[in-house]
Amino acid sequence: MGACLALCSVASCASCLCGSAPCILCGCCPSSNNSTITRLVFSFFLLLGTMVSVIMILPGMETQLRKIPGFCQGGTSIPGIENQVNCDVILGYKSVYRMCFAMTCFFFLFFAIMIGVRSSKDLRASIQNGFWFFKFLILIGITVGAFFIPDGTFHTVWFYFGVIGSFIFIIIQLTLLIDFAHSWNKMWLENAENSNNKCWFAGLMSFTVLHYALAIAAVVLFYVYYTQPDDCTEHKVFISLNLIFCVIISIISILPKIQEVQPHSGLLQASVISLYTMYVTWSAMTNNPNQKCNPSLLSLVANISTSPPTDSSSGVVQLWDAQSIVGLIIFLFCTLYASIRSSSNTQVNKLMQTEEGHGTAGEDGVQRAVDNEEDRVTYSYSFFHLHLCLASLYIMMTLTNWYQPDTKTQSMGSSMPAVWVKISSSWLGLGLFLWTLIAPLLFPNRDFS
Repeated sequence: MGACLALCSVASCASCLCGSAPCILCGCCPSSNNSTITRLVFSFFLLLGTMVSVIMILPGMETQLRKIPGFCQGGTSIPGIENQVNCDVILGYKSVYRMCFAMTCFFFLFFAIMIGVRSSKDLRASIQNGFWFFKFLILIGITVGAFFIPDGTFHTVWFYFGVIGSFIFIIIQLTLLIDFAHSWNKMWLENAENSNNKCWFAGLMSFTVLHYALAIAAVVLFYVYYTQPDDCTEHKVFISLNLIFCVIISIISILPKIQEVQPHSGLLQASVISLYTMYVTWSAMTNNPNQKCNPSLLSLVANISTSPPTDSSSGVVQLWDAQSIVGLIIFLFCTLYASIRSSSNTQVNKLMQTEEGHGTAGEDGVQRAVDNEEDRVTYSYSFFHLHLCLASLYIMMTLTNWYQPDTKTQSMGSSMPAVWVKISSSWLGLGLFLWTLIAPLLFPNRDFS
């Protein structure tokens, strides 16, 4: 899609700045629906803000900017030029908080505007699917304003907003993974049945075994490195409970009664959810302030100190670690999947407030970017923006490793609230997956096809 957009002429793109989503595509692009293009562009805004946040928090960026004469306050200067920029604000965790605050406000604004839109005939639908240049200006304006917010208690208050929003987003993210796992299993089973090719069954089995093998290996490593014989009781409880819960959902997914009402239910979905649950468990344990129970990945490999390195002069924390990188990868996958998904799973569609939609071909028989929402929208505009709003908060917490700001010392550190938020979200997510399995059994008169 990106290469296709690059091939379009500048004049053509300029004419579309105030137009609708179909105008973004040129003739060389693959056919797509208006609703899909809109979601992709909004997701691009989110990814753009994420990239800016990543650049701002990269280790060494502040040191390099302070070398520029007259740029940073308190840095090197040349006669006649005053330091104008506070590099403590535009870099490090403070910049991430402000950038994500701006993205959250931007998407919350559209969430409020789009409440109750039922079809593309609504005047607000034209705002949703067009005026991209002005939307970009609005995002830039909010971002610039965010960097003028005084420190004060902003970071502490916004941290708790991030914790709550990230908790909800983890549940949405798990819903998307459940949808992906169900769709994956259904598609490969249908391919195997229609083609009589055993390779599809072999592929399903291979991925299922791989997911379970990784999950079991993770459990073993957790017990070895994140527990102590006389300490780390919370970690022992977290690991044991989630292991038991994963075994339970795996058994339930293949029970004959469940198979009768859910023919496409199987171990593949349970293995995906089990592996993700172990990731969330690991992510939670890495936020335990008890360093004896929370060795860093570097310390396990190279016997390096487990305390998070900080720059005492600026409070900038070197926040890059393995679980943050994995979290970003999962986030990128789920964001892209949420933008292009068209699920046939009724339960997940109700949870995500979407429905399966299809475009129609043009007069020349070629399907282009078409308005497939004249009768009814294929996804909830407001819920989609709420999802991106929560995603902005999740990005903020992930990039700062869920560390809690300390306004007195101007530094950050691990905290137990982040641990409990992640663990409770894993339990709620497991319950959500269990519901998708047993709901058709408990309510046989309802349509769960």
